[in-house]
Amino acid sequence: MIPLIGVAPPARPAAAGTPSPLRRPSVVLASCAVFVLSGMNASAQGIEDRARTAAKASRQRSGDSEALRRNYVTPGLAGQPVATVDERTRFTPEIACKRSATMLEIMVQPGATGDIGRLTVSRDVDLDGRFDTSFTAPMPVSGICANGVVACQPGTWNACRSYRWDIAAGGAVKLTEVDLTRLAGCYCINASCGANLVMGNLPSVLKDLGGGVVGALTSVDPRIGVAEASIDGPVIRYTGAVTTACAASPGLAATTYRANPATIQPDAFVLSRTNSVFQSLAGSATGRGKVEQTRACTVEREVRVAEVSADDIIARIAGAYATLAPTPDTRLFQLGSPTDDSLRGGSCRLFDFRMTLRVGDVDRLRSVRLSRYFMDDWMQLRIDGRLVLSDPANWTGSGNPPGKCERGRTWRSAPDVDLTPYMTRGDHEIWLRIAVGGEGEAFAEIAATLDLTCRSTERVVDLCAGYAADKACRLTDERVDDIATVRGSVVTGLRALPQTRSFGSGACSLGLTRDFFLKDRRYSCISDSGVTPEPDMSRAAYIIDRSTETMLADRTRASNGSTTASTRVFGLPPRASVPACETLCKTRAPVVNTAAVPDGVIGSRQTDPTGWQTFYHACTTENVCPAGPGETIVSPCGCLDDFPEAAVMMQTVRLGGADLVCTSAPR
Repeated sequence: MIPLIGVAPPARPAAAGTPSPLRRPSVVLASCAVFVLSGMNASAQGIEDRARTAAKASRQRSGDSEALRRNYVTPGLAGQPVATVDERTRFTPEIACKRSATMLEIMVQPGATGDIGRLTVSRDVDLDGRFDTSFTAPMPVSGICANGVVACQPGTWNACRSYRWDIAAGGAVKLTEVDLTRLAGCYCINASCGANLVMGNLPSVLKDLGGGVVGALTSVDPRIGVAEASIDGPVIRYTGAVTTACAASPGLAATTYRANPATIQPDAFVLSRTNSVFQSLAGSATGRGKVEQTRACTVEREVRVAEVSADDIIARIAGAYATLAPTPDTRLFQLGSPTDDSLRGGSCRLFDFRMTLRVGDVDRLRSVRLSRYFMDDWMQLRIDGRLVLSDPANWTGSGNPPGKCERGRTWRSAPDVDLTPYMTRGDHEIWLRIAVGGEGEAFAEIAATLDLTCRSTERVVDLCAGYAADKACRLTDERVDDIATVRGSVVTGLRALPQTRSFGSGACSLGLTRDFFLKDRRYSCISDSGVTPEPDMSRAAYIIDRSTETMLADRTRASNGSTTASTRVFGLPPRASVPACETLCKTRAPVVNTAAVPDGVIGSRQTDPTGWQTFYHACTTENVCPAGPGETIVSPCGCLDDFPEAAVMMQTVRLGGADLVCTSAPR
């Protein structure tokens, strides 16, 4: 495994990494390195000696994950020279569209309370070698998560707010406030959980922060690849490159199948008609024969729960002076100059007050009404230039009122005029025009009632429709929500009962009961376009039956049909010893449990918050375990197999979760 490809590996188990799309370039580089042996002296060596020399040189440069990363992966992605196995030839591969020695830089500065007082993230967006954006966290960081951070009152775990790493439209890194349930692998770092946690665990802290930022970057732009991470004091730097797609748009053609997976099968068929390799195979003797293929597919119910905020429905983006929220589903937009006699109009003067409302979701906009207003002396209300209301009613033009401006007092009204038909999707300008004689004031309030209920959308993605409609295919196996309904083309008689599953999180969560959520199917499809001739295996059978470890027997057939038998001495050169595995060692170090959940820090709920953190290290060529500071060796260098321990841990978690059942009666 090569840990520094794709995204930075998280230091904690809760933050799982993502398989990288960059493994193919690394394999290509390794293959080139193994077979490009330029200029080796062949005259003084035999074939076997040259092969052993080449194998030894190859193992030195790619014998373990660290050597492969150091010699090929990192320089290849960073645009640096790569050497052949004999180190006589160097070349610079072009496997990335753009590259940067420092694509991302994160710097932390702990404060007196143990919190990270200053957190700065700089990014080279266009990978030209210069930082384009810089983000500084606007608050101290009290906790770190796999995909975000937690900010509390400095030095405590009180009044905490959680933030997720996101990417702005211009490529800058930012933090978006979310529920703690939207984050993963959170733990506390300030003084409430221990002393000097940041500086004492600085490499781990930097890797966790960097892993979250890199994960957000690669989610937005899947072309980004991270070749290497280096730590320099309180700074972590990432070497990055743009691979896979050299187009200006970060959207890859393959990602379109995520939104519409049913198009994979017809697109593959269309592509196969023009692919020379596919047509060559299809035209071969085997391709023209009768072949039965096993094809797997799924029928899956996809459910999405949409959580919406008031600003997603309607928001004031310019103008006015106040936005009130008397209830969660109500917004009051106020504009004007309501202070008594705050407008001085002389004999007659016009005053304009404007605000812009942005409507994002018309379906959730229950009503928009002009709830109340007052003015001294005349008033007009327009929406996008259209006159909606005037008081007095005879003032309909754009000039001065058709009468004397001064009306002697303040006029008040609660007309409850419905403005909903004007509030289509997009931006709308609300224009309050006042005509004042002498001194006066103006005020208008627009009330919006919103629908903030959680809504779910669902669809059934049937990737088996093509096989089910094909007469040459038959259903051999089917599992409906893990219940085997068809096995070996025979109906088992079992059927899955309707299930209820929970979707969403936080304030927007709901349970849906459906007949099924996932069907796994296997079809056997027959491709009949001729008869495949049976291969002649008589020569192979003759060789196997009559050969020994030291003698090779063979029988060949001439063009006239006659056969000739022969024997010759046969032997393989002695095989060199090959390590059974890459030797590893297992260590552990004491650690305070600083993991955080919505209920608080877990360590504060335990009798003894101190536990053990386990590490695995690749041993050196001298078979020495490179244990870190404070680590004690649990298992020395060797071929470790901790699968039984991992299986027990996973089974414990599974059974523990199965026992957490809420019932109405005590049990």
